[in-house]
Amino acid sequence: MVATDVIVLMVCKGWRIMDKIEIIKIAKRFVEESEHNKIPESIALSEAVVGMRIFENPIFGFGSAFDPYFKKLTEPSVIGKHFLAPQEWLPTAKTVISIFLPFTDVVKKGNSREGVWPSEEWLHGRIEGQAFIVKLCQYLCAVLTNAGYKCLSPSLDKRFWAKAGYNNDQKSDNHSGDGVYTSNWSERHIAFVCGLGTFGLSKGFITEKGIAGRLGSIVSELELSPDTRVSDNIYHNCSMCGACVKNCPVKAISLETGKNHILCSEYVNKTKEMFKPRYGCGKCQVKVPCESSIPKKIMFK
Repeated sequence: MVATDVIVLMVCKGWRIMDKIEIIKIAKRFVEESEHNKIPESIALSEAVVGMRIFENPIFGFGSAFDPYFKKLTEPSVIGKHFLAPQEWLPTAKTVISIFLPFTDVVKKGNSREGVWPSEEWLHGRIEGQAFIVKLCQYLCAVLTNAGYKCLSPSLDKRFWAKAGYNNDQKSDNHSGDGVYTSNWSERHIAFVCGLGTFGLSKGFITEKGIAGRLGSIVSELELSPDTRVSDNIYHNCSMCGACVKNCPVKAISLETGKNHILCSEYVNKTKEMFKPRYGCGKCQVKVPCESSIPKKIMFK
């Protein structure tokens, strides 16, 4: 039986998903069995990546749609008042589900052995990987809907917008620093609220499975118990070792000022020109202590 058969069985048998275990089990099965988690020969950049598996099994964080931290995200110093809370996406929302899919070792090792440019494995992981996350979120939403619970994935909703540069026409009320790089639903901030991990110096998100991977989320009226946040310190999982600083090909990260989104974006735009229709970088997510786990803290004297 393939993963997509699960929805049909649920409708026929009238199953209702009532707990986290069922959601996680169904998601893992989809990731393990879906052909969309592999690179087909028709689009492979080379024979070396034909059949390459993009993601390992996902990990989950569950948050309450009523968590007061969502209000904090509307502050100008965090995201801004343009951020939409869970109930603004879905009035009956009770739970926010955050999903992290770790890249496979093949994807990570590929980007580790290359020079300043992203490897073909990473390019597929960035583009086809994101397409797979869309399919996973759509799949889980279908499962939840068939089980009797309204839900949606905000980043796939027509109301979602993201601003990624000064020439973007989208409006933003966040004028602090390089807050021009913003959106009305941030997967990393959602993951933090849901207890999946914390931010890193590179502004990536460090989970128990590391930083190398992609995030997605779902808002649902299914009520589930929220997970405990890792810490109130948004950089708790980061050891501030500086490895990502050394890896960045354009020196867009520093221990003193963090990440310069403008330099990073300019470099990624260059990769769009070189590898169109794919793009990416990811050098700050490989060959670093947080690549696949939470790094040990450095003890300074």
